[in-house]
Amino acid sequence: MGRMGESHELIEKPLSTEELATRYRAICDDPCFANVPGKIELDVWGRVLMSPPSTYHGLVQSRLDYQLRSVLGGEVITEAPIATPAGLFLADLAWLSPAYIKAHGIQSPLMRAPEVCIEIVSPSNSVKELNEKKDAYLALGAEEVWVIYPKSKRCEFHGSQGLLPVSRYAVDLSGIFD
Repeated sequence: MGRMGESHELIEKPLSTEELATRYRAICDDPCFANVPGKIELDVWGRVLMSPPSTYHGLVQSRLDYQLRSVLGGEVITEAPIATPAGLFLADLAWLSPAYIKAHGIQSPLMRAPEVCIEIVSPSNSVKELNEKKDAYLALGAEEVWVIYPKSKRCEFHGSQGLLPVSRYAVDLSGIFD
């Protein structure tokens, strides 16, 4: 182990949630990243992962945002950075109740998953990646993780008990794919 202030020569083990959060905040503050297109995530080794969203992805995202705000109130964060033991992920959308905000605040990145975390599937996503994110959000306190499939126009809802037949949140998702 090096002395205080001394940098390490290499990453010897997966980074902690706190270390990932610190790295993410540094990236957000670094002007070199100001015009990078797409979202930036970090894996447990601190590697930067990027995925540019399509226009349709953004449209579905904004329609979901509107529905969540209209029906549930609270706050909705698009590209919500969430530091998890599995990596620092950006949920396409996250819904935060007033109770969540009162208990945890709104920090960057979020250190606890909001009640609802939503991933909108893109052609570059893999089943492995989506499962890792879903499991990480649920382990960090999310009540539900929604996986939205724009191409096949379907929605999956996951809770700690597994795949749910419907969401417990009464949000009308019928028009999000129009």
